[in-house]
Amino acid sequence: MAMKRREFFLLCGLGTLGLTVVSKNLINKNSQNANPKTAIAGNVQHQGPLLRFVSVADTGTGDKGQYAVAKAMNEYHQKKPYNLVILAGDNIYNNGEIEKVEAVFERPYQPLLEKGVKFHACLGNHDIRTDNGVPQVNYPKFNMLGRYYTFTRENVQFFALDTNGNADWKNQLIWLDKELNSSKAVWKIVFGHHPIYASGVYGSNANFIKTFTPIFQKYGVQLYINGHEHHYERTKPINGTTYLICGAGAGSRPVGRSPWTEYSTRDLSFAAYDVYADRMEINAIDTSNRVFDRAVIPSN
Repeated sequence: MAMKRREFFLLCGLGTLGLTVVSKNLINKNSQNANPKTAIAGNVQHQGPLLRFVSVADTGTGDKGQYAVAKAMNEYHQKKPYNLVILAGDNIYNNGEIEKVEAVFERPYQPLLEKGVKFHACLGNHDIRTDNGVPQVNYPKFNMLGRYYTFTRENVQFFALDTNGNADWKNQLIWLDKELNSSKAVWKIVFGHHPIYASGVYGSNANFIKTFTPIFQKYGVQLYINGHEHHYERTKPINGTTYLICGAGAGSRPVGRSPWTEYSTRDLSFAAYDVYADRMEINAIDTSNRVFDRAVIPSN
């Protein structure tokens, strides 16, 4: 039977409406099942790093060099937010006087502190000149849980050391071995004030190489961060550990190169880290916001 023109258009309209309803229902169903973290082959693909943090050292002068680096750190935070700063010693020049903390810490880093960025410090050689550094250990905004301590963020465990000559070395090394042995973290990062490998004024520390490198190799420490030398220097991986100096946080001194040096410069700077499940990306940044060194450290 021949279909009338009016009936034909009516049926077409109903068909189109049905397809629209089915399509809309499918879209709604998929939207309900959608997850911001996209699953690929059973694994979760993260949109960003597990943890982002920065490190800087030898900062506590209150002069224009410190403010220049602090400004760059704040500008980096505006582009790539982070909530952790590793402060690797000599936090208050010249003699660790806690009454200077407002001038050499709170004011320079005020924009970051107001955003909730937490600093974790260790003691440098200048810091222990007043009451052996006790006032700094007790200062809340340095977040020191002791002269040496550990804390964990995401799957990253940090180990802060007292590397000064008068440190309680016997008990500290026993503690470090025990904590590293019991750590379940994928990433293990140790920081202290004094260098192990360095190409600057002080150079490498033969006793530290003998003491620390076997421990780091044994427990798979991927990174050691320090200051004391007022320059930036990153080593090639040495038995699985990268050694990074970020001591140009307020002033700088000349630096050379060694066979194990991957990059070195005296530029005022800080280092930034993006930690993923399988790698750590390092960017070294100067006071003009220039990234002058990049590196990738794989997880062990």
